[in-house]
Amino acid sequence: MRDCKRFWCYAGTMDDWNELRLVLAIQRAGSLTAAAKALAVDHSTAFRRLNALEARLDLRLFERLPGGLYQATAAGERMAVAAERMEDEALALDRDITGRDHRLSGRLRVTSSETLAYSRLTRHLASFRQAHPGIVVELAIDNRVLSLSRREADIAFRPVRPREGDLWGRKLAGMAWTFYGTPALAAANGGPAAAAADLAGQTFVGWQEGTAGIRAADWLAQHLPADAIAYRSNSLVNQAVAAKAGLGLALLPCYLGDSDPGLARALAEPMPELTGELWIVTHGDLKNTARIRAFFDLVGNGLAAEKRLFEGHGVPAVAGRDQARKEQNRLHSPVPNKPHPAAGSSCASAPAREL
Repeated sequence: MRDCKRFWCYAGTMDDWNELRLVLAIQRAGSLTAAAKALAVDHSTAFRRLNALEARLDLRLFERLPGGLYQATAAGERMAVAAERMEDEALALDRDITGRDHRLSGRLRVTSSETLAYSRLTRHLASFRQAHPGIVVELAIDNRVLSLSRREADIAFRPVRPREGDLWGRKLAGMAWTFYGTPALAAANGGPAAAAADLAGQTFVGWQEGTAGIRAADWLAQHLPADAIAYRSNSLVNQAVAAKAGLGLALLPCYLGDSDPGLARALAEPMPELTGELWIVTHGDLKNTARIRAFFDLVGNGLAAEKRLFEGHGVPAVAGRDQARKEQNRLHSPVPNKPHPAAGSSCASAPAREL
């Protein structure tokens, strides 16, 4: 009870939001090092500020555990809950103000997987820049799901249908996957296989051991013996490079494999059990912001226009090298600035693992 009185006495005279942010960051991260990184301060500063706060309160907010872990005490949890409420209000106000911004200028934070950014997205960003030179795009390449509610990003590309009610977006295309290897290997095998079972005896490129939550990685782990994997990487782009180098067959999204002249399908058709989706989403409070609407119209519609490629129909399964090379040249050419027909419909959005 005495601790509780001290806590609320201090909270009633709270004049430094940064102290509450520090407590919230430590409670979320579970360590002082990770909290300091999230707040963009050095470890010694975070350590000093926490100790000063606990001394002023005469109250311990976190138990120091082995391995550098910090576990919130009851008082620390109460303070973190209060800080989160304050953060939610501040973020809601920020989104409300930003959502009324009708200027085609300012910063736009976008998050995407490495694979999408490498293969398809960046050239659309170049066209967006040409059309709207006053908007500065910051692209975060991250396979984690960044929080749009906490403004870790303004726009996200996600590989599953959204479910969160406070987000808004639309489906751009389906996402097909199949196996790829070198054109020489495909020719030596008499062309692409008709079924995945026909690839038995081949050497494969796989994910790092222990990778979970990615359907392609899970499929490989369930269907291939460990000794069939000759090379492992946690990057789909690197897996594609490895397949091109002849290290083995790689299970890739069709938009990556079909657009690369150094790859050919080892399996003729996409695998239905791995079919995914590509969504573009933002927070509902931001959907009327001018620069976000412009991004949806130009970049979103540009990607939607490549729907056949995403769904595995852009380059035929037995594509010749000349046709694949033509697609590769198109990959590096500017995109017309005229808008494309919209695809999909608006909806609520959801957390997803980026692929």
